[in-house]
Amino acid sequence: MAVDTSPSSTTWTYVDGEWLPGNPPLIGPTSHAMWLASTVFDGARYFEGMAPDLDQHCQRINRSARALGLAPTMQPEEIEALVWEGLKRFDKDAAVYIKPMYWGEHGQAGLVPVDPASTRFALCLFETPMRSTVPVKLTVSPFRRPSPEVAMTHAKAGSLYPNSGRMMLEARSRGFDNALACDMNGNVAETASANIFLVKDGIPMTPADNGCFLAGITRKRILKLFRDNGIPAEERTLTVKDFMEADELFLTGNYNKVVPVIKLDDRDFQQGPRAKKAMELYMDWARATCK
Repeated sequence: MAVDTSPSSTTWTYVDGEWLPGNPPLIGPTSHAMWLASTVFDGARYFEGMAPDLDQHCQRINRSARALGLAPTMQPEEIEALVWEGLKRFDKDAAVYIKPMYWGEHGQAGLVPVDPASTRFALCLFETPMRSTVPVKLTVSPFRRPSPEVAMTHAKAGSLYPNSGRMMLEARSRGFDNALACDMNGNVAETASANIFLVKDGIPMTPADNGCFLAGITRKRILKLFRDNGIPAEERTLTVKDFMEADELFLTGNYNKVVPVIKLDDRDFQQGPRAKKAMELYMDWARATCK
């Protein structure tokens, strides 16, 4: 039975010099990206007429491409300009996800290594609402984040996401929304889809970047905003026990910015003041500095 491939919301994709509506077919069964996963992407957000840290997302997509052996075909500034061009196709009040992508079309001799000369680029923009005020329930995942020795953990590579997907599916099968993921040493890394903070005695803490997860742009921004506003915020090695004994938990990520956590396994949490403050600081900064 044929699968409906139409997108669920207004979507525009720039590829090969033109903007195409909907979900255009871009790769085929012989494409390297289709069967050997040579894909990277990034994700920024447009809302209230602004796109916070868009420049950093456009820079990171090129770093991710190089990490995978691809050859970026666009400069970050060119990607940024394309984003603003594409956003004109949406209502000014729309909330839009901004997704630049690179992938490999061909392999080198032996097929497995990607041919960097075959790198292709697309920019996909699609409407999707912000849901930052909706709290989530977490459970500790039985699966773990890979180390840099076994996966390209410093790239936003599509090949990393099946592991995240199985974490979330397993968590949802037990009635939770997302999963707390540990690294190979058993320390907390992040969740299946976002970075995470705990708060203890008023001090926000987040797992130190040990290379096994992508230390996100929103995570970095929240750390800076806390510190700039006189709130000590720490990056340190943290255990599941630390999270279970915390006063407050919240997630940070591009998709919804700041999301409170109200449950971790059998421990209930209140939506706390630091999560609220993080979102207030972020929105105040964005409205004051971003176009």
